[in-house]
Amino acid sequence: MKETCGIDIIEVERIQKSIENQPEFINRVFTKKEIEYCESKKNMKYQHYAARFAAKEAVFKAISELLESKYNIDWKNIEIVNNQMGKPQVNIIGINFNKKIQIDVSLSHLKEYAIANCVVIEETK
Repeated sequence: MKETCGIDIIEVERIQKSIENQPEFINRVFTKKEIEYCESKKNMKYQHYAARFAAKEAVFKAISELLESKYNIDWKNIEIVNNQMGKPQVNIIGINFNKKIQIDVSLSHLKEYAIANCVVIEETK
């Protein structure tokens, strides 16, 4: 078993400005499920977008050595959704790994910042 981790922090305002000033940004980075979830958060939607952006970055950092090339992954290949208990989970879309992996992610946000941490456990057998 091998463990890798990734972490990322981002300013909420940076994501808000990207969404407001670049119409293509939201659909280039976030999946339909992520957009629906964040938009449902009304006044705090940008904190939720920022947390998911940070999570995608953290996941990428944690899985990057499992990829043949860093160019083999796109923003929408990593989807952050909540399970029935409200815990964030990661869906990897359109990427197959040669080994079985488990991914755990944790998100947090304040008014100005969002942060995410990711741990990947890779079976080495």
